Amino acid sequence: MLGLNGTPFQPATLQLTGIPGMQTGQAGVALVFCILYLISITGNLTILALVTGEPALHQPMYYFLSMLSLNDLGVSFSTLPTVLAVFCFNYHHVGFDACLVQMFFIHTFSFTESGILLAMSLDRFVAICDPLRYASVLTHNRILAMGLGILAKSFTTLFPFPFLVKRLPFCKGNVLHHSYCLHPDLMKVACGDTHVNNIYGLFVVIFTYGVDSVFILLSYALILRAVLAIASREQRLKALNTCMSHICAVLAFYVPIIAVSMIHRFWKNAPPVVHVMMSNVYLFVPPMLNPIIYSVKTKEIRRTILQVFYKPQS
Repeated sequence: MLGLNGTPFQPATLQLTGIPGMQTGQAGVALVFCILYLISITGNLTILALVTGEPALHQPMYYFLSMLSLNDLGVSFSTLPTVLAVFCFNYHHVGFDACLVQMFFIHTFSFTESGILLAMSLDRFVAICDPLRYASVLTHNRILAMGLGILAKSFTTLFPFPFLVKRLPFCKGNVLHHSYCLHPDLMKVACGDTHVNNIYGLFVVIFTYGVDSVFILLSYALILRAVLAIASREQRLKALNTCMSHICAVLAFYVPIIAVSMIHRFWKNAPPVVHVMMSNVYLFVPPMLNPIIYSVKTKEIRRTILQVFYKPQS
C-alpha cells in the first residue's frame, strides 16, 4: 500500500494498549508499574553510587556490576514515557518515528544486558580458575574495552531495524499490543514483504542471546570443573558462593526469554494478555531484581550499605 506521494503508507501515530481485556483496575496496574520503576531506578542508582564512591568496590566484578546497573537504567527509562502515559494518564498514542526510536533503544539495551552478563561470567571464570592473574587479566583498560565492545555490538546489530521497519507499509491497523514499541509487535500490523525483517531478527537473536548463552554455560562448566578439583569442601562452597549473584541475574534475564519463546512455539493460540504479561516480566523484572540480588547476596555491597546507613556512634 502506497501513500499519495508513492511512498509506503505509515500512520502518523500508533495506538498503544495497556493490558488486553483489562477495562477496569487501571489505577492498580499504574501503581504496580510505578513501584517497579521506583525500585529499579532507586536500586540501580544506589549500586552506581556505592561502586563509584567506595574504594573497596573498585574491582573488576563491581565495574561489570556498574555496567549492568547503568544498562538496567537504560531499559527502565526506554519504556517509562509510554508506560506512564498509558497507565497513569490514559494516553495511548505515540508518533510513528518516536515508536521506532523507542523500539531501537529497548532492544539495544536488552541485547546489551546479555553481553554484560557474558562479560560477568568471564570475570567469575578468571577469578576462580586463575585467581593469581585476576588483576592483571581484567585491567581497567580491558574492562572499558569490553564494555564499549558490547555496546558497539548491540548498537550496530540493532541499527538497521528502524530502517527495515520504515520501508514497510502499514495496512493492518495501527493498534499495538503493548504499552511500548517492540519489533515483533510492529511486524503484526505491517504488510508487504516482511521476510527480511523476520530473517534479520532471527539472526540478531541467535547472534546475541544464542551465542552469549552458550558461552555463559561454557564458562560455568569450566568453573564447575575447577571448583570440583578443590580438595576442601569449605573452599568449594566459598568459590561457588561468589557466583550465586551472577547465576541469579542470568536466570532472571534468560528464564523470561525462554518462557516467551516456548509460548510462541507451543502455545500459538495463547490469549494476547499472556504474551503481554510475559513481555512485561522480561523487561521490568530483571532491572528491579538485579540490585536486590547483588545487595542481598554480595557481602561487600551489603557491608557498604550498612556503613552508609548505619554509622556507629563514637
